[in-house]
Amino acid sequence: QEYRDKSTRQEIETRRLQDSQTDPEESSPSEETPSEAEPTSTTENKAPPQISLLRNSNSRFNLWQDLPEIRSSGVLSILQPDEIKLQEAMFELVTSEASYYKSLNLLVSHFMENERLKKILHQSEAHILFSNVLDVMAVSERFLLDLEQRVEENIVISDVCDIVYQHTVNHFSVYITYVSNQTYQERAYKQLLQDKPAFRELISQLELDPKCKGLSFSSFLILPFQRITRLKLLVQNILKKVEEKSDRETTALDAHKELETVVKACNEGVRKMSRTEQMISIQKKLEFKIKSVPIISHSRWLLKQGELQQMNGPKTSRTLRTKKLFREIYLFLFNDLLVICRQIPGDKYQVFDSAPRGLLRVEELEDQGQSLANVFILRLLENADDREASYMLKASSQSEMKRWMISLAPNRRTKFVSFTSRLVDCPQIQCVHPYVAQQPDELSLELADVLNILDKTDDGWIFGERLHDQERGWFPSSMGEEILNPKIRAQNLKECFRVHKSDDSQRRKLGSRNRQ
Repeated sequence: QEYRDKSTRQEIETRRLQDSQTDPEESSPSEETPSEAEPTSTTENKAPPQISLLRNSNSRFNLWQDLPEIRSSGVLSILQPDEIKLQEAMFELVTSEASYYKSLNLLVSHFMENERLKKILHQSEAHILFSNVLDVMAVSERFLLDLEQRVEENIVISDVCDIVYQHTVNHFSVYITYVSNQTYQERAYKQLLQDKPAFRELISQLELDPKCKGLSFSSFLILPFQRITRLKLLVQNILKKVEEKSDRETTALDAHKELETVVKACNEGVRKMSRTEQMISIQKKLEFKIKSVPIISHSRWLLKQGELQQMNGPKTSRTLRTKKLFREIYLFLFNDLLVICRQIPGDKYQVFDSAPRGLLRVEELEDQGQSLANVFILRLLENADDREASYMLKASSQSEMKRWMISLAPNRRTKFVSFTSRLVDCPQIQCVHPYVAQQPDELSLELADVLNILDKTDDGWIFGERLHDQERGWFPSSMGEEILNPKIRAQNLKECFRVHKSDDSQRRKLGSRNRQ
């Protein structure tokens, strides 16, 4: 964590420095392409000493170039700046795996194998709580041993992504099993804290041990999910720094593709159970005034829900002043369906209209004064009665209006970019404060994330697309700093397209096949 925080802060500060350099000439030296053959041949001749810090549990992980072995070897005066950056990226992957394995080991030895805890927990409770963590730890150990062996072959690391690829393909399926159990795990943990005082007291005592460094038991349980996601980002970072059209680029692309498959499977496993439970809960609350629509489906999930004000129809100015122009309605928006309701007593909702999400259109009203502020038109091209219907809806704020409009019609043009075309340059922002999503249409952010700004509101919200995974969502504008230098924005986009170019070529092949 310490190593990761240091490198993340460096990444943020580097972008800040580059962004402040408005003269293109000032930021060009670091982008020079070094000779690819020179560093390899020279370092081979010099034959630097081996490095064995990873097996030394007392070693404090630093940046690669700060290690005494590196400084004394003289290799820093030989390597080009871009190669040093690549070494740092590969070294971060290795050292962070060592730190992760150490934490996993603590989860097992300090918590899971605690004799008092074994007596408190029933075997089935322990199984739900710890799942297949022993398998995950064994996989991490094998992975780390191969990474250590590679680092110790030469002080200048040749590659690590080939090792990542092999282990992802052959062993990382254990992560899918562990992460898919997360919903059960969280529920079991909350239940145990509530029902078993002895469990609660023991966990509190174990958390106070200096070994835990102030971290909670639940933060150890979530480590595997965090690691598999982080590993993909670390490979992306390497991919941005390897030479184009090189063997190392090929292995990085292969590793990234396989990791992305595992991460998607993990995410899908987590969502599947929680989504099904949520759909069952919603189904119980709905009463249909129209023909009933089956809500529960394995391919359906909730995108957004909430209250809006519906305009009743033409009213006099006197009615406007008495604020009777609108009445409350409640929307449930799923990935493929919109259900329009009115709330009725008993925490129930009476459905009076619905439409497939693909047949929704939205239109923002021009400024019509305070009474019609934050009002938009929702058109159902084909509603529950198989006819076109329109609703004039009022949101509580400008951001809420825009969030509904983008959720209802995701392919409409936003303020800064058209979704049907790739814009060469659009506003960008880098995250300087982490953010945890509070609503389904929001996006969780980590430090140093870079996003395209697709839309923004006057009341402090941004709709963005994260470059490294194309995930979209809303977040407070106070979480980031806008990147003003167009050269840095272009470089960020170039790196993004490079990471995903293998995916893009596959999509183009599939697209041409479908057209045929």
